[in-house]
Amino acid sequence: MGNIQVALLTVLMFFLLVSLHEWGHFYFARRAGILVREFAIGFGPKLFSIKRGETRYTLRLLPIGGFVRMAGEDPEVVEIKTGQTIAIRIKDNRVTRLYLDRLDERSDVLRGEIKAIDLEKHLYVTLDVDGDVERFDVHPAALLIARGQETQIAPLDRQFGQKPVGKRALAIFAGPVMNFLLAYVLFALYIVLQGVPVDNPTKILIAHVEAGKPAAAAGLEKGDWVKSINDTPIGADVQLFIDKIEASVGKPMNWIVERDGVDVPIKVTPDPATGKVGVVPTGEARKPGIGETIKFAGTSMVDMTERIFEGFRKLIFGEFKLDDLGGPVKTTQLTVEIAKQGFAQLTMWAGILSLYLGIFNLLPIPALDGSRLLFLGIEAIRGKPIDPNRESMVHFIGFAMLMLLMVVVTYNDIVGLVRH
Repeated sequence: MGNIQVALLTVLMFFLLVSLHEWGHFYFARRAGILVREFAIGFGPKLFSIKRGETRYTLRLLPIGGFVRMAGEDPEVVEIKTGQTIAIRIKDNRVTRLYLDRLDERSDVLRGEIKAIDLEKHLYVTLDVDGDVERFDVHPAALLIARGQETQIAPLDRQFGQKPVGKRALAIFAGPVMNFLLAYVLFALYIVLQGVPVDNPTKILIAHVEAGKPAAAAGLEKGDWVKSINDTPIGADVQLFIDKIEASVGKPMNWIVERDGVDVPIKVTPDPATGKVGVVPTGEARKPGIGETIKFAGTSMVDMTERIFEGFRKLIFGEFKLDDLGGPVKTTQLTVEIAKQGFAQLTMWAGILSLYLGIFNLLPIPALDGSRLLFLGIEAIRGKPIDPNRESMVHFIGFAMLMLLMVVVTYNDIVGLVRH
């Protein structure tokens, strides 16, 4: 792959992983009747923003995740109090817009002092307009306009916290589920692209040649069949293939490979520093059937899940050092290297990342989906919710700690790049 193609596929992969996760939250929140205020990819300052229907879609500066902001999850930023002077616009006998500032610039509006207001339950506002007190019904999708921003009101029946526990849990759980489904599809696609091992294989083929390495300089190509090394037939013995290379570090090796039905002699010298030649060997493969694809995709999911939890175990018991952890920079660097190996390898890597993202988000860590599901589970058992302010504080602290960890591992990634 060319550098531009690799860069585009890397960006597309991360965008797909995050977008599908957030789409799961978004879709089931909308199905539950929850007002979704924002669908965001990334964090930090906005780079791009567009509003469609009730939801604003944004692309933000820091590509380290995303979020779906639902009404009622956090305290509303726009407050209206009695005694405040506002302007309202009325259509079909209901208030559709409430202006909180720059009142003299508004046209076709009615100005007055608020005597009473309820924008969540009964949806009305009572104004004193030049000494006349009058009550106005408010449209359930009315807009609050202040500081140049429009904010749709959120009646109680559109707020996250007012929905049944089951619907709220589904809206939260749907994000990781989308990652699991995507991982399964990507594993299946990888199997279709790569094939499955044949019974009783007889060949070792070159699956990938790394640019700038001894194999590439010697003229080896993807798809070459390695028949012998230093006059020793290799057959289908991958370990023998590896042993031959490791035994010849810094020494020229005589390979015979078959390419397009013709035997081609190749002289290649393993790198004295790494002991490698820069190839990825693979066995013979055949196209899988539908049943095999379904089966092997499921097996891949199970095997990779076990490896991910083994990684968590090592992390918990201190078997990893800080240098072993990678942040966005190291992950991107690794993704680029894998993308250079081909679309099939990038597909498998994307499946692994999607599976990891789904599992990680279900951990009971504050600010993650798992923690929010834990609070909902406690609410279901208690029969009443935990104080929203306390829950918000827990999630805020958790988010701050995650961002701090992200800064540390990113700094570590950058230092590692500079050192190399």
